[in-house]
Amino acid sequence: MNLKQQAAHRALDYLREGMVVGLGTGTTTNYFIEFLGERIRSGGLRDLLGVPTSQACAQLALSQGIPLTTLADHPHLDLAVDGADEVDPSLNLIKGMGLALLREKIIETHARLFLVIVDETKLVPRLGTHSPLPVEIVPFEAAEHVRWLNSLDCRAEMWYEKDGSPTVTDNGNYYVSCQFMDGISDPHPLACKLAMHPGIVEHGLFLDMTVQVVVAGMEGVRILERGK
Repeated sequence: MNLKQQAAHRALDYLREGMVVGLGTGTTTNYFIEFLGERIRSGGLRDLLGVPTSQACAQLALSQGIPLTTLADHPHLDLAVDGADEVDPSLNLIKGMGLALLREKIIETHARLFLVIVDETKLVPRLGTHSPLPVEIVPFEAAEHVRWLNSLDCRAEMWYEKDGSPTVTDNGNYYVSCQFMDGISDPHPLACKLAMHPGIVEHGLFLDMTVQVVVAGMEGVRILERGK
């Protein structure tokens, strides 16, 4: 197994029969969904339901035989499992490079435990060190939202498809990549500023949302816990 697969496989230890589980979006979580499907098909887990965070995630889960549900029917999730683009020493995250940050944040705030699965390359001393911060914006006056984001000491650029059209999320919105030259010095004020600005739908700062991160590295798999 590669490192992403190792982290995803370790997350299976958290599963119990009858759970309702939020299913994240991205390459590492895809492995988790595939492993979960294998466990369900083998009879190792019964009565487990998944809540997907994207259309792609839902399609993969259904192809693996994982029955799906919604927050409307199950508003309190036992667990949510997802990857991250960066994890800082306080277990704050940048997420959303898989174009699903809004739905991920909605689902994962409803989980009793939000479990993050990553390989060791995602650990950083400061958020924004390697990964840009993705931001979802409304299409209306998109250029003005990008201009405002560029005022935040970052280089903000719209995401485009190969044909030159704007990248569109499952929610019908646009995506912007914000690159901070020296990382994000204090993510909490930035998160508040982004949340308050009209036209910004959601951002990829997932702060104070997880207490456990599964990290796969060359020396094995370990669990990081907040405050330890």
